[in-house]
Amino acid sequence: MNPSTPLLPLEGGGGYKPPSLEDFRFNGLPGWWDSAPAWLNKPFVMAVIAAVLVIVVWLLASRKLTVLPSKRQFFWEYIYDFIRNGVARDALGHDFRRYLPYLLGLFSFIWVNNVFGVFPLFMFPTFSNVGYAWGLAILSWIIYNAAGIARHGGKYFKNSLFPAGVPAPLYILITPIELLSNFIVRPVTLGLRLFGNMFAGHLVVLVFVVGGTYLLTESQGLFYKFAGGVSLVFSFAIFALELLVATLQAYIFTVLTAQYVASSLAEEH
Repeated sequence: MNPSTPLLPLEGGGGYKPPSLEDFRFNGLPGWWDSAPAWLNKPFVMAVIAAVLVIVVWLLASRKLTVLPSKRQFFWEYIYDFIRNGVARDALGHDFRRYLPYLLGLFSFIWVNNVFGVFPLFMFPTFSNVGYAWGLAILSWIIYNAAGIARHGGKYFKNSLFPAGVPAPLYILITPIELLSNFIVRPVTLGLRLFGNMFAGHLVVLVFVVGGTYLLTESQGLFYKFAGGVSLVFSFAIFALELLVATLQAYIFTVLTAQYVASSLAEEH
């Protein structure tokens, strides 16, 4: 290598720490009392803040409604109608009203937590921590199975595992598949899809922002500084993409939950 050629930051050992799994681990809250439990960390606080925001916002949005809506009322009614008509009623038919509050709250809660990933105060999507994605998936799993039991009683499990019209010898093959599909694969894929997208998106953001900042401020050579500046500019496009992914993942999770509830309520059960 030519001695006059400036080294890359990693080659020079310049103190650059690339984004890794450590950026997704939190043990307690810094500055709090020493005996604080490990689970009382940044993602937990964000989840609590999101829950409070969702409750407060929808309570305020439901007050002082008028026949001729204001711009604020029109905005919240648009979101409400989107979940009511585009998700709940389309998937559940005449049963949609019973499950609409959960679906609306589910979409709102996931969206707010996902948007935290591009919000300057937090810069971390709650569901890039897999435990929270599993928790929400298990909650939806409980909801759609409880709906099936409430509608069909004990026959829900029987008809889920032993579909009508299937020849008895084929149950040896069909029953394990139905067990995996209805009771294991659904919550697993719900949680993994949400976690995987938010984790990967946040990691990409870290690469562009942290790496670009380091190249711009610490590297030697005009080319590396230019590359750092380009990386930071391009990160704005990544932020826009993350907003789209945040909304899309909240919508997909909500739609799949509604469809799972609808399949549990179906008459074939």
